Amino acid sequence: MQDNSSKALWFVAGAALGATIALLFAPASGEETRRAIGRQASRGRESLAEAGRDAIELGKEYMEKGRHLADEAADLFERGKKLVEG
Repeated sequence: MQDNSSKALWFVAGAALGATIALLFAPASGEETRRAIGRQASRGRESLAEAGRDAIELGKEYMEKGRHLADEAADLFERGKKLVEG
């Protein structure tokens, strides 16, 4: 899952860079181009922030699953210890 978040992040960054380059070569006035770049940068920031929030949520899910597995392992260890002691 983390691999997909990473790919999405790189995709968004590449799209923003491509749009910026396209705008720089577009036949528009400097002011129009600056506004368009500002809009693209704003969209890029929003997309990156969303990808970051998604990555944090995914990390929380993995941490909770890991905690659950550790609890189960500790329980199994205690059961095995009781069987051996007997």
